[in-house]
Amino acid sequence: MKLQVNGSPREVDAEPEMPLLWALRDVLGMTGTKYGCGIAQCGACSVLVDGVVTRSCVTPVGSVAESKITTIEAMEEDALGQKVVAAWVKHQVPQCGYCQSGQVMAAVSLLKENAHPSEEDVRAAMINLCRCGTYNAIHAALSDLAGHAGKETA
Repeated sequence: MKLQVNGSPREVDAEPEMPLLWALRDVLGMTGTKYGCGIAQCGACSVLVDGVVTRSCVTPVGSVAESKITTIEAMEEDALGQKVVAAWVKHQVPQCGYCQSGQVMAAVSLLKENAHPSEEDVRAAMINLCRCGTYNAIHAALSDLAGHAGKETA
């Protein structure tokens, strides 16, 4: 089947019910998207499908064949992705880093939808899990990006 991944057409030899995560990682060799829980709870596998943050571990690859899929590998080529990554570095967000590709994808999705999210918007959108507890740093980075740095982010 044909997929549109990071702006390029890609041919994937996979059954339609294969999770998108495995098509990306195992078939296309794009290992930036991580496996976390396999039940769409943690968000480590988050990618953008037509600009919307999507849990790739439970998304059948056949259901996104006509969609634009964006992975963490494309974030350095995206102007907003560059800003998010720079804010992550500035605020020293990653600790172990395992969940951070999914966190960045969720942040990019939020900011593409709403360039100036409120604190409530950030709390509602940033629901991916982080075993290291980097939530305060994530919220500080997003607060900075949203233009209300200095306000309480907890």
